[in-house]
Amino acid sequence: MAIINELIGDFGRYHLWLCFIVFLSRYNVSFHQMAIIFLTAPVQHYCPGTNSTCCSNPVFNKTVFTRTIVTEWNLTCKSDWFKDLTQTIFQFGVFCGSLIFGIASDKYGRRPTLIVSIIIEIFAGIMSSFLPDYWSFSFARWVVGFANGGCITIAYVMVMEYVGHVNRDTVSILINIPFTTGNMIVAGIGYLIRDFSYFLLLISVLNVILLFYICLLPESPRWLLVVNKTEQAIILMEKVAKINKLPTEHIRSKMELYQFEHRTARPRSTALDLFRTPNVRRNITVMSFIWLVCSYCFYGVSYYISHLTGDLFINVLATGGVCTCASIISIPLIKFSKRKTVVIFGNVICSLCLIAIGFVPEGNASLVVGCLGEMHSYIIFIVIYLYCSEMFPTVVRNAAIGICSMMARVGSMIAPFAANLRPYGKWCSPVAFGIFPMISALLCLLFLPETKNCELLMTLEEAEAIGRSTQLRRPDNGIEMEEIEV
Repeated sequence: MAIINELIGDFGRYHLWLCFIVFLSRYNVSFHQMAIIFLTAPVQHYCPGTNSTCCSNPVFNKTVFTRTIVTEWNLTCKSDWFKDLTQTIFQFGVFCGSLIFGIASDKYGRRPTLIVSIIIEIFAGIMSSFLPDYWSFSFARWVVGFANGGCITIAYVMVMEYVGHVNRDTVSILINIPFTTGNMIVAGIGYLIRDFSYFLLLISVLNVILLFYICLLPESPRWLLVVNKTEQAIILMEKVAKINKLPTEHIRSKMELYQFEHRTARPRSTALDLFRTPNVRRNITVMSFIWLVCSYCFYGVSYYISHLTGDLFINVLATGGVCTCASIISIPLIKFSKRKTVVIFGNVICSLCLIAIGFVPEGNASLVVGCLGEMHSYIIFIVIYLYCSEMFPTVVRNAAIGICSMMARVGSMIAPFAANLRPYGKWCSPVAFGIFPMISALLCLLFLPETKNCELLMTLEEAEAIGRSTQLRRPDNGIEMEEIEV
């Protein structure tokens, strides 16, 4: 619906203000996603009076961390796998939240669902810092992850639905900068606060600032038009155009005319519509697998690298810095390259780097190769968010990104266990991470359409057409559609 950005602008003062406030929500996502590295930080221990390293009351070395969930609930020896289960439970929460909040956002709107997810995340995060036993703590982490999944999907879609296609690719990259810089900030917080309870309390309380969304966060005009709330959409668009110093006198007449011309029965779309037609079904299936692999590699390698030889805080800081560089590098890549090209070559390079970790000397060499692989994994993460939002229409866009994000959480749930294959061989974890990006590259090459320079799709019919021998493109100055060869 190019007419919306024709009337409110591609990127003006209002868009800049909206991006600023929505981008802030990416910090809380980053804090909770990366917290596991400090919650389960490795702590040396011994059993007093015996040569064994396994006992019911071990003595922990607390010179680096005074309290972690490992020291608090003795997650050592036979209970060692519980620390990985904590992250799996958290990511399962993100899995559920991505789907449920994605569907709810398409039904009830972007604004209320994002606000609800943030409120839940703040209170569950604060609660998790006080709970006395492992299972109640893990449940609270599940709730935090559930809300976190909503923040991830809704914030991204809201920004994409405001920004015109001229600047959409750049904004889709910049929204990731708070996440990567958040990784570096959380390394600093972990360095200053070595008690996991106070650490969780601080990263949760910092997000209270986001409650100002209740007063300031707008709704998406695209969503309002899709659900036939035309009057609300017009009032909002006139406000946006006025702030962007654009004329407002023709907005009402043009939008009423557009709605009149497109008022033919619009059946209510659901997430199931993504699986009803062959091309859309194929696209969502392949895209979901690519998301799963990308998350599996990114979080798994982040976890693996953070526990390599060297200082934990420096390793986390390094991965955050590398991902920030990846975001900056992605701007020219995504601006001048096709979506498929970046995804295919990024996966191939990522695959080769991750496999190489198992065969280079451990230390600086393995850290550099690992960071290079993680950088390409993160570049793919950036591109597939944009790629997915362009591939699926407004009526089910949040549901599509929610499903893909949900599958990404499957990858991140598996990742800690793959990262802990190290005792079976130095090469086991790197190979377990490295083979799947190559499969993703092949699937993308064979099955997915190109979406570069496409306006955001509005209907499922357009989404089905983009998977056939034609694809829909709209010029900036109108809403005409023309067929071109893919």
